[in-house]
Amino acid sequence: MDMNDEQLLRYSRQIMLPEVDVAGQEKLLEATVLIVGLGGLGSPAALYLATAGVGRLILCDHDRVDLSNLQRQIVHSQAGIGRLKVDSAADTLAGINPDITLERIPHRLEGDLLEQAVSRSTVVVDATDNFEVRFELNRACVRTRVPLVSAAAIRWEGQVALFDARDPESPCYRCLYAEGDDGALNCSENGVIAPLVGVIGTCQAMETIKLITGVGETLTGYVLYFDGKRMEWRRLRLPKDPNCPVCGD
Repeated sequence: MDMNDEQLLRYSRQIMLPEVDVAGQEKLLEATVLIVGLGGLGSPAALYLATAGVGRLILCDHDRVDLSNLQRQIVHSQAGIGRLKVDSAADTLAGINPDITLERIPHRLEGDLLEQAVSRSTVVVDATDNFEVRFELNRACVRTRVPLVSAAAIRWEGQVALFDARDPESPCYRCLYAEGDDGALNCSENGVIAPLVGVIGTCQAMETIKLITGVGETLTGYVLYFDGKRMEWRRLRLPKDPNCPVCGD
């Protein structure tokens, strides 16, 4: 696609990067990213993917904005309390970048509908805190061979991982967690410091942009851990489990 003058100006600071250039920006504009969850992680991920010029964002969340969300879910505002999160987020994103297409899914994706949404996507961003949904997303991404950028944040700690089913050596989310692991861990019961989700969600946006543009080295095969109390990062190798019931041989 050929960018117009307004797009060239809007994305000029990215286009200046030799690794991105016009070709990389065009890849972003032609991409579709499914974001599942528009809470603490999905908020910064959606904001930066929108500002970076990802052409189509599919926003999926069945929840409504609550006062307790506003401490960390920066895509929403006080005026949005009671609204569907997909509507609140879409209004914010459109106000920042009217150049992109925003698709809203105000219900939980399951079964064929989930697989259809994933198959239409260039990358899927897992920004939910529901383990059952995470496992369903992972299975759909493995079946459709769509990369999955997954993250979690709780208390003062977070993690980011990339599972790329196009790569035969890549693990999947099921290689990291057995189904049922840590299902009780969520912000409502354990708490979370506000900027943590911004740090981790922004990392998800960065990995997504790198995947789409083909720039740099991705986190495929690793889990990146962050300790906010100590401001420490650790990158640990995650091998593929040959006995994994989802992606194993």
